[in-house]
Amino acid sequence: MKLTDKVVVVTGGGNGIGREVVLTLLARGARVAALDLRPDGLTETAALAAAGARLSTHAVDVTDRDAVFALPDAVVTAHGRVDALVNVAGIIQPFVRFADLTPEQIEKVMNVNFWGVVWTCRAFLPLIRQRPEGAIVNVSSMGGFVPVPGQTAYGASKAAVKLLTEGLYAELRGTGVAVTIVYPGGVSTHITENSGVEMPGGAARAAAAQEAKGKGSTAMTTPQSAAEQIVVGLEKGSYRVVIGKDARMLDLLTRLMPQRATDLVAKKMQDLLG
Repeated sequence: MKLTDKVVVVTGGGNGIGREVVLTLLARGARVAALDLRPDGLTETAALAAAGARLSTHAVDVTDRDAVFALPDAVVTAHGRVDALVNVAGIIQPFVRFADLTPEQIEKVMNVNFWGVVWTCRAFLPLIRQRPEGAIVNVSSMGGFVPVPGQTAYGASKAAVKLLTEGLYAELRGTGVAVTIVYPGGVSTHITENSGVEMPGGAARAAAAQEAKGKGSTAMTTPQSAAEQIVVGLEKGSYRVVIGKDARMLDLLTRLMPQRATDLVAKKMQDLLG
């Protein structure tokens, strides 16, 4: 897909990877409708972009089905059509074992990470299918194919996104809609703070968490690099985009030796959970 003058909807556009995806798309000549829960984040994105009418911002809770279903009309009013959807918005869970999560915490993670993707895909797919070529890009996680203790509910939500996206790909084969699933490894964003999650044990454990997230490498991918790879995947219509050495290594290991991959990550997270 050539992005010049294409209209792309991006969730999570007010911070982190989502913001960088918005900026990267605009730099390639696309028009963007940026969605985010926080209006202030969207205002900052718009100020950084300085893209005028090529960028519209929409404050919305992606877990609110009715609000999401009202978005296509707003986006079409701003841009005339929708060519692609990139789902970046997501949160993590508190760094505790599954048994220590409250039902409300589990529901929140599933509502944002899974149902938010479901509702946006349902809302925008009919418009995308009307275009000569279109695309859906959903961001899962390395935690969607290898279990991370202390992020079990989060991983389940991202695994659900994985299968949802693969199902969409299978159903849309032979149409003009490309479907891409993205698996980032450790990316240096503020997802912990944005998720309302505190790192247990202070700075020492925060450092341990970063090392664990990097699966042995403290060199995490930057949001800018992650966004660049996502946008390239959109342009190419890639089936899978795996971001970071950590994700690529574990992607291979989980296929060859799934139990060893699980044990490796569990050992890395052992100190964090206590």
